[in-house]
Amino acid sequence: MTAYHIFTPDDALRFADRHSELFGDHSKLSAVEFGDGNLNLVFRVSNDKGTSLIVKQALPYARCVGESWPLSTDRARIEAEVLQQHGRFCPQHTVEVLHFDPALSAILMEDLKQYQILRSELVKGKTFAHLASQMASYLAQTLFYSSDFVLSGPVKKAAVARFINPELCLITEDLFFTDPYCNHERNTIHTLILPRARQLWQDEELQAEVAALKADFLSKPQALLHGDVHSGSIFINADNCKVIDAEFGFYGPIGFDIGSLLGNLLLNYVACPGLFAPEQAEQQQAYLLAQIRELWQQFAAQFSQLMASETQDSALQNSRYQQHFLQQVLADSLGYAGCELIRRTVGLAHVADLEKITDASKRAEAELRAIELGRALIMQRAQLAQMDAVLSLVQQFAL
Repeated sequence: MTAYHIFTPDDALRFADRHSELFGDHSKLSAVEFGDGNLNLVFRVSNDKGTSLIVKQALPYARCVGESWPLSTDRARIEAEVLQQHGRFCPQHTVEVLHFDPALSAILMEDLKQYQILRSELVKGKTFAHLASQMASYLAQTLFYSSDFVLSGPVKKAAVARFINPELCLITEDLFFTDPYCNHERNTIHTLILPRARQLWQDEELQAEVAALKADFLSKPQALLHGDVHSGSIFINADNCKVIDAEFGFYGPIGFDIGSLLGNLLLNYVACPGLFAPEQAEQQQAYLLAQIRELWQQFAAQFSQLMASETQDSALQNSRYQQHFLQQVLADSLGYAGCELIRRTVGLAHVADLEKITDASKRAEAELRAIELGRALIMQRAQLAQMDAVLSLVQQFAL
């Protein structure tokens, strides 16, 4: 077994060639490191015929900070195993893991070079009719088949233990639920919205609701989450979408994955007036509203059908319980979507949807819309029992 060392491009090349037969015996291989993320090295290994694979290696520290922020490389195991499990449940929308080496904390996976990053495409004003339906299928299948509806108590508890992910969960706990609501040194706040950000630090009513959402995140292991379903972790083309980057995976509340995606669609929604001319902004917002509606409706329909037909636990087969469960998932999803809107505006990790707005005043207007919409979703999540009510609320923040 090879001892852990940080890969060079040549190391990544040899790793890919050793663990895949895709390249053939006489290929001329090359490798380039192109990762722009915060935590890992990412290499594309290609041959002279255009075939390529991706090698991803976990570093023993946060790449964006350096060795002063150490991290366990076990996150690579978690990412590989989450993707493998999700791939069994929904192979058509999960990137394929070809090999994982635990000693090197390195993953070999398919190259999605025929796809584009969803966030980048939305910022350009691109639309994809299949996004909502395919992501609804991914979420319904991965979350249902890893839940108590299917797994026995002992099997589920063992799975929860296997996917304990304390370091990366702590990042989420801090960045989502703590930092935006205090004057934390990690926060990045544009000057024009600083007065509104300061109000968040004193908003005890909002903080109480965020605390409840955090408590659920800490103590509600409903299903094996991807843990970071934002529009930068979805690759898409004209026909299909695939989910990548599951290193934040753990057993948590089902609404967190759904809410993360809803929150990112809403970030693009509030950014539209600053990114596009009025007519295009209106069209893009209409598209996003339709996708949000379809995402929830299709997820709810598929998850309900799975509960009705494939639930193993007799107590959980009760139809009234299942209806109540799904209603609570919607409320949770809206709350976590609200947290995503706020933390991407005043916290550490901003998004291109807002940062690409070149006019500072228009960017500030979009950020303020994100904060107010996020607060409304968090505070009203229990009352927003139907998606029509949710969309009516969202439309108040269109311009």
